[in-house]
Amino acid sequence: MIRIVPLAEARHLPFWRRPVTLLFLMAAAMPVAFATWSALLNNFVIEAAQFDGSDIGWLHTVREIPGFLAIGVIAIIIFMREQVLGLVSLILLGVATAMTAWFPSLGGILVITMLSSIGFHYYETVNQSLQLQWIDKLRAPQVLGWLIAAGSAATLVAYLLIVLTWETLDLSYNTVYMLAGGFTAAVALFCLLAYPQFEAPNPQIKRMVLRRRYWLYYALQFMAGARRQIFVVFAGFMMVEKFGFAVHEVTALYMVTLVANMVFAPLMGRAVRVYGERTTLTFEYAGLSLVFLAYGGIYMFGWGVMLAAALYVVDHLLFALALALKTYFQKIADPGDIAPTAAVAFTINHIAAVFLPALLGYLWLVSPASVFIMAAGMAGVSFLLAMLIPRHPAPGHETILSPPAPAPAE
Repeated sequence: MIRIVPLAEARHLPFWRRPVTLLFLMAAAMPVAFATWSALLNNFVIEAAQFDGSDIGWLHTVREIPGFLAIGVIAIIIFMREQVLGLVSLILLGVATAMTAWFPSLGGILVITMLSSIGFHYYETVNQSLQLQWIDKLRAPQVLGWLIAAGSAATLVAYLLIVLTWETLDLSYNTVYMLAGGFTAAVALFCLLAYPQFEAPNPQIKRMVLRRRYWLYYALQFMAGARRQIFVVFAGFMMVEKFGFAVHEVTALYMVTLVANMVFAPLMGRAVRVYGERTTLTFEYAGLSLVFLAYGGIYMFGWGVMLAAALYVVDHLLFALALALKTYFQKIADPGDIAPTAAVAFTINHIAAVFLPALLGYLWLVSPASVFIMAAGMAGVSFLLAMLIPRHPAPGHETILSPPAPAPAE
């Protein structure tokens, strides 16, 4: 029998059965499958299916289609609770990841990637909604930072095992994908069975919500999706194609970024709380512009592998500041708008992702540096948009162009 527990009463449950604990379990389970898939992907597709830049672009275009269709979450939560949908999606991600190496061809990889992507993007859409509903506004920046650190810690363990055992035990892609995907699916199934259904105090609107006053949030989401695709698709591919990184070397680089995230993500959450969303986001976008320009310089001027690896780590650290975009929306949103707007924002975030990787895959064949220079330009546009965020955003004061929020009563 399904047990529904109001959020206000959840504090009386044992610590391990509380909503925040569930968020931490999911935050740790998801990246084990997804990050392992990512770490092995470039080597797997090059060795198993002889992918080139165009093929990898098409793969990521297919992978992002479910993100573009994340708005379908609104229809599903009419019949299924968000918490259940999130965990079922996480199970799908785990199972599809476990099956990845079973189809070592372009067509097979595209199909299984589509299935895992449905699980990933629907989980992420619901997870973002649950985080903003279940975490208090004052604690949100720091708790979100700790959630990022938890995901990094879980992934670090998986990567450490890959680095230590890949060559020593002569592991296959199938073995690693099976173990990582199976772990994620098992944890999600446990969460589905062991936790009650938590009821947030504000019922969510179960239809598409597009509000004019959220326009800046929508614009920042669009630019973030376009810019991030270039990094996700081509930064790791560059390390394998240009510098010849093997699986354990790629994984070791990912491990360095994870350790850095574990240390700095909670500090970044604190920085958002202290300095506000505008300051932290403009710092992120200015830094990303410089990083992408340096990526371009690697191809234009022949800069070496150590710089490329260092930029990769810095890139990941700056992306962690994107939690400020979540807290910005949490501050300006009507409480009932969180779930439908999370779905809409995820779709907006993936508009460019549907066509950009495939198009830039062809540009990559001609001029890899141009791909990264385009990303630097996108980061610059994001910087200008972030300047419009008020120091203290609130409903009715979403941008510096809006009337200021009323002063609190004395």
